[in-house]
Amino acid sequence: MADRSLRGMRLGSQSLQSEEGVEFSDRTRAVYQTDSGTTFDVVFAADAEIPQTWSSPRSGLEGVLLGDDGMPVEVADEDVKVPRTHWDMLLERRSREELEELLEERLTVLRTRRGTEKVGA
Repeated sequence: MADRSLRGMRLGSQSLQSEEGVEFSDRTRAVYQTDSGTTFDVVFAADAEIPQTWSSPRSGLEGVLLGDDGMPVEVADEDVKVPRTHWDMLLERRSREELEELLEERLTVLRTRRGTEKVGA
C-alpha cells in the first residue's frame, strides 16, 4: 500500500483491498425441492455432510434433497442416527442400582441440610 497514493481519495467509499492471492475453499451445490414443486440451491463446503432437508430461504417451506437425476434422495434407515438422551448416556456409565444408591445418598444430604431427616429411616 506504500506505492499507492491516498491523496484525493474518498476514504470509506472505495476499498483498496483486492482478491489477489485469495484461494476460495472447495464448494458443492445441493438442490432441494419443496412440496409445492419449487426448487432452490444451497451451497455447502465440499467436505460438509449435506442434510436431507433444508428450509427454503424464500418461502420457509421444507425442501427435500434431490439427487443428480432430479429425484428425491431416499434415506436408508441404518443411515439415520437415533438421538441419545441424557438418560441414555447416563445408563451407559452407571447401572440402575448405582443410580438409585446415589439418589438416596443425595436425598439424605438434602434432608439433613433442611433438618427433615427421619431418625431410623
